[in-house]
Amino acid sequence: MSVPQRYRGRPIEELISAGYYDPETRTVKAIKGLELHVHSRDWQLEGPLRMLFHVLDPMVAKDPKNLIVYGGTGKAARSWDDFEAIVDALLIMDSEDTLEIQSGQPVAIWRLGKQAPRVIMSNAMLVPKWADWRVFWELEAKGLISFHQMTAGCWAYIGTQGILQGTYETIGAAADRHYGGSLEGRLVVSAGLGNMGGAQPLAIKMLGGVALIADVDARMIRRMIDTGYLDTWTDSLDKAVDMALDAKERRQAISIGVLANAVDLLDRLIKDNITPDILTDQTPAHDPLSYVPQGLSIEQAEQLRRSNPEKYMLMSKETMKKHVQLMLELQRRGAVTFEYGNNLRKQAYDAGVEDAFKIPGQMEYMRPLFEEGRGPFRWTSLVGDPGDIYKLDDVLLMLFERNTRLARWIKAAHQYVKFQGLPARVVYLGYGERALFGKVVSELVRRGELNGPIWFGRDHLDSGSVASPFRETEGMLDGSDAIGDWPILNYALNTAAGATWTCFHHGGGVGIGYAIHAGFGMVVDGTELAEEKALRVFTVDPGSGVVRHAHAGYPKSLTVARERGIRIPVIDRLEEKSRRVIEEAYREGRISRFTYDRVKRDLQNYEERKRNYRTPFNT
Repeated sequence: MSVPQRYRGRPIEELISAGYYDPETRTVKAIKGLELHVHSRDWQLEGPLRMLFHVLDPMVAKDPKNLIVYGGTGKAARSWDDFEAIVDALLIMDSEDTLEIQSGQPVAIWRLGKQAPRVIMSNAMLVPKWADWRVFWELEAKGLISFHQMTAGCWAYIGTQGILQGTYETIGAAADRHYGGSLEGRLVVSAGLGNMGGAQPLAIKMLGGVALIADVDARMIRRMIDTGYLDTWTDSLDKAVDMALDAKERRQAISIGVLANAVDLLDRLIKDNITPDILTDQTPAHDPLSYVPQGLSIEQAEQLRRSNPEKYMLMSKETMKKHVQLMLELQRRGAVTFEYGNNLRKQAYDAGVEDAFKIPGQMEYMRPLFEEGRGPFRWTSLVGDPGDIYKLDDVLLMLFERNTRLARWIKAAHQYVKFQGLPARVVYLGYGERALFGKVVSELVRRGELNGPIWFGRDHLDSGSVASPFRETEGMLDGSDAIGDWPILNYALNTAAGATWTCFHHGGGVGIGYAIHAGFGMVVDGTELAEEKALRVFTVDPGSGVVRHAHAGYPKSLTVARERGIRIPVIDRLEEKSRRVIEEAYREGRISRFTYDRVKRDLQNYEERKRNYRTPFNT
């Protein structure tokens, strides 16, 4: 590719001439193969470079021309000038340098040594008093800040598969509780087919159910068809409903998209007296400028968003109000209903729906996993070899042969998941499992049994990396939902442990003012240093989730800490706290009867096994 004059002599020139970046069309392609492009010839710098290009590949990103990876406006860099500056920096840095990034803009390079991360970043952080969308938008308009969602700004997004297993686990947990573990012959209704919500139809199909999903954007529907996450679609509500009911009657697993606003779909179901078995939502309700109001086409929405954002937000919130009112009505009619963490309930509550929080959040189903440090661990082949991903699937099945849920997921992923950008996999692994797997992968890379290094990361929707009172930390036993120390400590631990890069963000998933969260990237390149650092990161990262939940009073977390050697100085006090806060949380209506019964059983199990524990420090 010919290189424009203004780029000649810059480090990025090499990647332009190789066809990985076209500055005229703003097209970025995932870098594959064994050739190293960074001047240090170090995979610890080549890794973040490749993951940055990966998340902006058109096969991966939602709106790559505008640097948006997924979500409403989650960016990989603040501007194209900043993207190019980040790339230049990564290309010229040496193996002891650390790049500092503030909201998608590179601000300094420091020489910190090989034990330090190669990149550290903080995105969209605002002082709490000023942490709201209006202040953010004012600063964004001045070019001072930008929004990076979660894994977008951390260069850790792996396409729709990244949210697929989380959706699969969440809806699967609902199926386990309410329908004996299968959705065969069941109708699941939702909305939102963007890069996050697009995982819903396939997850439901993998569990045997009928998915009926609304979206107002035909481009997103076609994208999900093209990537195999959605089976079919129509622009007719009548046809969509008929198809779904027919498939339910025949107990056929299928996913159906309908070009419609969520409110119009739910309104039709109520008028026709049709009650879904499960009802949720993944529209971008966390950002009122991304959610599409009822009555507007996607083109009309884009025009109004630019011409009159104030009017747009008023219309958006009015639609969210109606959206939740309809969900509540279907819940009253018997639909298993929950919010999937997009802050829809809070938006509706602020618009006047006083009983919005009668709809539970997704943590009603996910919390048991988080209590034991289990969450969405993910990896990519940095050289772009799908064969390495399949080899690691086999390793997983061998290491964790008793984990039937994991085996079911791997089998389904082989059948249904198409790779986007660099080939990747996501699997829910817990404390101890991540370190074991990381050690094995390091040895495979070192021996040449894999064709190249592996990048590891995770979703920020994890056990100990986030404070989000309307999502991940909703309904904590001790009422500590809004305490933000835990994700900061997680970020600090992963930085101290030497992750290849570490990230801290504000607002992802639920919007500015409602969450802070941390992430990381770790390149396992077969060297002893990378393995040493990876084992630390893969221990403290899920371990911080166990500790966070132990301090909130969850007895399952106390069990994991005792039996797996996590040293908690005040663990005896936490035992007493657990007995107290379980009763308080139920009495105050902060947990359901189901959760109350579950944690009471966990407490009984803990106390029965306690006699086998040696000392408070597990030495």
